[in-house]
This record gives sequence, structure tokens and C-alpha cells, in this order.
Amino acid sequence: MKRSLNTDCKKLVGKEVLIKGWVYNIREHGKIVFADIRDRSGLIQVVDETGGLSGVKPEYVVEIEGKVKNRGERYINNKIETGKIEIEAKEVRVIETSRDLPFEINKPKLDVSLPVMLDYRNASLRNLRVGNIFKLQAVIVKAFREYMYKNDFTEIQVPTIVATATEGGSQVFEVDYFDRKAYMAQSPQFYKQIMVSIFERVFTLAHAYRAEPSVTTRHLTEYTGLDVEMGFIDNWMDVLLMADGLVKHIFSTVKKECGQILEDYEIDVPKTAEVTPVVKLSEAQQIIFDRTKRDIRGEPDMDPEGEREICKWAKEKHGSDLVFISHFPTKKRPWYTFPDPKIPDETLSFDLIGKGVEWITGGQRINNYDQLVTNIKKMGANPTDFEIPYLQAFKFGTPPEGGFCIGLERITQNILGLENVREACLYPRDMERIDIRLARIDEKKQK
Repeated sequence: MKRSLNTDCKKLVGKEVLIKGWVYNIREHGKIVFADIRDRSGLIQVVDETGGLSGVKPEYVVEIEGKVKNRGERYINNKIETGKIEIEAKEVRVIETSRDLPFEINKPKLDVSLPVMLDYRNASLRNLRVGNIFKLQAVIVKAFREYMYKNDFTEIQVPTIVATATEGGSQVFEVDYFDRKAYMAQSPQFYKQIMVSIFERVFTLAHAYRAEPSVTTRHLTEYTGLDVEMGFIDNWMDVLLMADGLVKHIFSTVKKECGQILEDYEIDVPKTAEVTPVVKLSEAQQIIFDRTKRDIRGEPDMDPEGEREICKWAKEKHGSDLVFISHFPTKKRPWYTFPDPKIPDETLSFDLIGKGVEWITGGQRINNYDQLVTNIKKMGANPTDFEIPYLQAFKFGTPPEGGFCIGLERITQNILGLENVREACLYPRDMERIDIRLARIDEKKQK
């Protein structure tokens, strides 16, 4: 008999089916056993009077043949997609057993701390609520690709081992590359800029690495960037509007395809205005001062409290959970960011702030070889170190261009209202963890 997925059974009432999956929950009532079976499509209840499920534990892998039946009106479970049906088991076969789990994974919410959840990641991901984080994340990636292809972008693949630190500074991981020094890429910035002169519009999903010696709820050592770059722009607003359209497409797709997940998390996608508000950094700082008397005017960036306050303003004045902040000072932006011709100390750059957190960073880039060389020298670096592959591309003609990046884990975190970005990463890396806590590795070495 051909296997049916659990959700397929909704159309197979009265018919014999074969399902395969994991025992998610099991309840024994004398000779009758009720089990919730999990497969990639979701849960379905099995009623077993054959004895085949007796003694079976959660996460046992099973296959069950049985008849699909409608549940009685009193027993309908509206919390699952198959809640109106069940399977009356005829034959149960255990394919593989499971050892005792470190905690109950079948609760609506896991009752464990985040460190424990990550220590036993292979178990915690089996919890439906936790697993659904990554179903929604997959929809974000799908929507990203859809929007990019719709707007005539070409997807590219870029290296993550590079010869030169992308943005300079000390926050890079050095690697021993055949007795030579190399780095883990801070971003795919160089390569997507180069490819603008080949394809005009490019995007990539790329891993990026930041050696920041801190542990916060917003940052990861390794993250996935949804990176976009586009050429022949008229000005930096072309880039901003592309980012705005992408985010709104992601929201609408998530709302359409992940409604049940959003409902389970008791949250909705962020509210957007037809035109997302755009304010200069200096203007945003003045707004914050006028509202709170906190004076961050003149600071080169927004602090977390300021980001939260400007989002409150955007929600009250524009009905939007999102707001663009533009014109950050040159000293705060990477050296390849285009300065405002009218105000050379400011850049044609922007951040998208959503629900009090930075979601997107982008702007117009410098496309002139000599100007790039000058800026590299200003930061105390040697232009020769950037010649191949980066600077070389600008010798051969590069149009006006710009781009942006969305942190995949961060946008997932903020759509679902997760407390910590690590919850939105399958196997997070930070200065305390590479799969297992680094402190435990140190303990083993000492022993």
C-alpha cells in the first residue's frame, strides 16, 4: 500500500491508508490506545485496539495501516488540521525505537531554558511549536526568491573564505589557508557588487561571520543574509523602495501560508503603511528628544531605546510598525557607502527598523575606482589588498548601484516575537557555543 501523508487523509474518509511517522503523544485507556502521529504534514490521531501501540513511547518511528473515520462532534480537535478525522488502526509496526527524551517535547510550549533547548537541539526541534519556526523561515526564503525573480534579479553563489576582510576592522575570523592568512567573510558585499557589472541585478543567500565578542538577544556569530544588489539606479531611493516592496511581499506571503503558525504564536505580521515613513537620522533623533527629552542628537547611530521609540512614533503617526532611518554619518558606515553630495559628512544609506529592531541595512555604493581607493587609504588600509577581486571590477566600468541585506534569523525572530535570535537559528553560533557550549569543551579538556 502506498503511503499517505497525515493531511492527505482528510480526503480519504472511509478508506484504508498507510501512514508513517513519529509518535508525538500517546495515551493508554485500558485496551484502547490513542496516539498522535507526526509526519512532515502535521499530526493525526490514531485509535488502536490491536495492542500494537501498547508500550510504545514518544518519538518511536512507526507505520500504521488503518481506516480513516470521522470523529464524533464532541471529539473534534480544532487545534490541528486533521482534527475532524482519526485513523482506526488495523496493524502497527515499529520501525525504530527512541531512547528516553531529555524533556517532554509534546507540550504546546517547551518548559525548558534556551541553553537546555540548544544543548538538546535534536530533541527540541521535534516540538511542533519550535519546528514551526523553521517552516515559517522557509516561507520567508521562498518569498524572498519569488520577489527577486519577479523583479528580474539573478541568484548568485559567493565564497565565504576571502582574502581580505570585507569591512576592515578586527571583527573577523582568521583562518589558516594552506599556511596563509585568510578570513571568513563578514558579508558577500564585494562579490555582489562585482556581479552588478555582469547581471545588473543580483541576490544571494549567504552565510556571514562576525567575530563580535558579545552575547546579545539580537546577534549571532554566524548568520544568513538575504543580500541584494542592483545597478543603474537613479538614486538611493530606488534601493530603499526595492527593500520596502520585498519586506511587504514577505509579510503577505507569511500571512497567507503560515496563518496557523502565527495564530499559535498569538501574533500577526507587522503592520505596514502604503508608504513606509522615511526620516533622516538627525530628524529621528530630534523626534525622540521632543517625545522623551532623551538627548541622542549628534550620536552617529540609534541606540536600542531610540529604535524602540522611533517605532512607537511611526506606529502612532503613520500606522506602521516599520520606519526607515536614512543619512547615517560617513564615520558610521562602511567605506564603500556613497556620501551625500549635498552633505558630504552623511551617506545615502538607510536602516529599516521594525518593532524597535534593525531589520535591514542598505544604501547606495561608491562605483568609482579612484574614490574607493581614496576611502581605503583613509581607513589606514592598503588598496593593493583589495585589488583582486574587488577593485579590479571598478576599473572596467561599474554603473551607479546599491543594495541591502536582511538578516534571515532576525526577521524570523521579529515576525514571531521571539525573545532571542538564537531561537530562530537551527544550530546557532555565538562566542559561547558551537553546537555544544564551549564551557563544556573546556571542562572536558581540564579532565
